[in-house]
Amino acid sequence: MSTDAPPPPTGGTDTSPAQPTTEKFAEVQESAEFGELRRTYRSFAFPLTIAFIAWYLLYVLLSNYAGGFMGTKLFGNINVALVLGLAQFATTFLIAWFYARHAAEKLDPKADAIKSRMEADA
Repeated sequence: MSTDAPPPPTGGTDTSPAQPTTEKFAEVQESAEFGELRRTYRSFAFPLTIAFIAWYLLYVLLSNYAGGFMGTKLFGNINVALVLGLAQFATTFLIAWFYARHAAEKLDPKADAIKSRMEADA
């Protein structure tokens, strides 16, 4: 297959940002600012992850060992198991939305500041 397009230019047209050195990455990783970014992320992600896993395991354990409770009809053909199963999906989407909001407000500005400083220094 041939094309009439000219080949890409070969010199001096690189518009990508300069890449920091390995030493610069290590220096930034040890900085207080990066430590604060990491702390902010972990203080949000770890508790929510543990809470969601506990909630999921509760659902699994109830499904296995509390069949009578899970089979309790709430209205019509809707039982506790169906409601809790659908709540698992709702919880997943809520956590994803909550994390996106948290990242946009707290994590992204700090990460962007670190990134722009690293690109400017490189």
